[in-house]
Amino acid sequence: MRTFSNAVQTVINSDKIKFVFLIKLEFNSNYYLCSYHRELEYNNDVYLANSGLFEFDSPKFSSVIDRESYKIVIADILDEMSDEFRANVVGKPIQVFVALLDANDQPLLDVEDVLSVYSGYVDSPAITNDFEQKLAVIEGTSPMSDLDLVKVFTASKDGMDQVDSTDTSFDEIYENKSVSIKWGKI
Repeated sequence: MRTFSNAVQTVINSDKIKFVFLIKLEFNSNYYLCSYHRELEYNNDVYLANSGLFEFDSPKFSSVIDRESYKIVIADILDEMSDEFRANVVGKPIQVFVALLDANDQPLLDVEDVLSVYSGYVDSPAITNDFEQKLAVIEGTSPMSDLDLVKVFTASKDGMDQVDSTDTSFDEIYENKSVSIKWGKI
């Protein structure tokens, strides 16, 4: 069972729950985005309100192992994300946190109050441009995304040389080479 701080539990027990998203993108440069109307400082990092955060998925809770991904859309006005995507961000970390707002609409930003709702890696970044707006779409992998990963390995001398040039275990594998093996009792 997940435990919450007293401040978070007070908000959860109230009639109205308001929250703000904090998104950390660890690309070639780090980006800190938030859905609040002003900058927020959390865990010694400043999350920017005017960062171009356009759209993001709500947290999804699942009781089964699945391949759900997480999507973040950022307005790419200054071409920062385009430049990052060209420099390759696939496999770079993404973290999404939720900070609840107290009764005075102030975010609870102590480390024990902020909830981690997604932690994953960039799977498929894309830029969309419809001549009215340019958007960077970042899709994060689910923790189970590697379950359907297929890696090809060629069982040949050359195939093994790509893995380890000193390994001679496949040196006798040739195309169209047949070997007769006696099976059973002699």
